[in-house]
Amino acid sequence: MFMRGAGEAQIDAAIFADTQEEPGDVYSHLEWLESLGGPPILRRTAGRLGDDLMAGRRTVGQGGNRFATIPAFTLSEESKPGGMQRRQCSRDYKTDVIETTIRRELLGLKPGQRIPKDIAVHQYLGISLDEGGRARRIKAMFAKKTKWSTPRFPLIELWMTRADCLTWLAKHYPARQVPRSACVFCPYHSDAEWFRIREADPEGWARAVAIDAALRVDGTAAKRGLDGKLFIHRSCKPLDLVQLDTRPTKRDLQMPMSFYQECEGVCGV
Repeated sequence: MFMRGAGEAQIDAAIFADTQEEPGDVYSHLEWLESLGGPPILRRTAGRLGDDLMAGRRTVGQGGNRFATIPAFTLSEESKPGGMQRRQCSRDYKTDVIETTIRRELLGLKPGQRIPKDIAVHQYLGISLDEGGRARRIKAMFAKKTKWSTPRFPLIELWMTRADCLTWLAKHYPARQVPRSACVFCPYHSDAEWFRIREADPEGWARAVAIDAALRVDGTAAKRGLDGKLFIHRSCKPLDLVQLDTRPTKRDLQMPMSFYQECEGVCGV
């Protein structure tokens, strides 16, 4: 979300940076939010992440000098897990899209133009009290890269945990199931989330399996000459061969956020 000025809080707009790879229920929920008549929700995108990933297209970041990447798990030729690939998707398809929308559309600035001193920009992020580490990382990122804007965390200011948010939603919108925002092929998914996608979102599961397989095809832009193999599941096995037989509990599906490994963690905000 975006707010200008230093007086009484007034949200100018909510910005949805769309990777075009969210599950269908996220887009349905977004349409419902738009119907509530609140601040305008601006849907903006840098392109379809999965297509750019497989085609090896250069991203808009750094003047188009980077290829689209996700934090896929790596496996060496000796079949030893080697960590995770460098991630640029969050910056190129989320943060940069939001910053550009604020500067160009909401403030009307030209490329390179400084924000006037009498304008204060506040970005409100829906990070809860139990994600304090994530909030600290985002504050550090703003201090280093986005000095013209100040991050605000209203849920933390209200001492609200994720469980508190679920309680509030159950009270005010009891018939509404709120989905988690994340790409269907995000490597940070827990097994519970992979299970949910496989069972409840066949189209999303098929997309994830296709992206996973494309990462390991020799000669394709997605692999780009890497010696090892890439996987979107932490087991370093093809996604459609991973055993996800145990049905997760309701708590499993609601509580894990899997943001603890993220350096910025702007997805899902």
